[in-house]
Amino acid sequence: MLAIGAHGEQVDKIGVPYREHLRAVAEGLEPFGPLVVMAGWLHDIIEDTPWTAAGLREAGVSARVVAVVDLVTRREGESYEDMITRVAADPVAALVKIADNAHNCLPERLAGIAGEPERRRLEERYRGARRILWPAAPSGSVSSIISRVNPALVAELPPATGR
Repeated sequence: MLAIGAHGEQVDKIGVPYREHLRAVAEGLEPFGPLVVMAGWLHDIIEDTPWTAAGLREAGVSARVVAVVDLVTRREGESYEDMITRVAADPVAALVKIADNAHNCLPERLAGIAGEPERRRLEERYRGARRILWPAAPSGSVSSIISRVNPALVAELPPATGR
């Protein structure tokens, strides 16, 4: 698979093979169809590997998937909040970023972050992103992703999401 090969031997912040993060994000997006699942697999490829949007298109990745992957890629000099706001404007990109955020917030992943200040900084960053992303998607979709990727976040869902 393109995503796994592109990320090679990369590991995440807690030393787990990066492919496990990609798998979890993609699996959380399965109810939304193959296009969204593929975007989940590829969501970090432009940001974290030498791949470009043009290269993905040349490799045969659909234009819509490439557009979503490009949307969820943070631009040079762009603040995290500006990127999240930009992502929230696209319904599919918002779903991908919600799944990414949910997996990054798994209690066991956060517990593996070295240093309490860094852990708290990331927790607040991800919480702030959820305040922007969750209203950008249908509540049932948010609930579906959260229940699949990180059930610990269910308590944060507003009552209207059908908990």
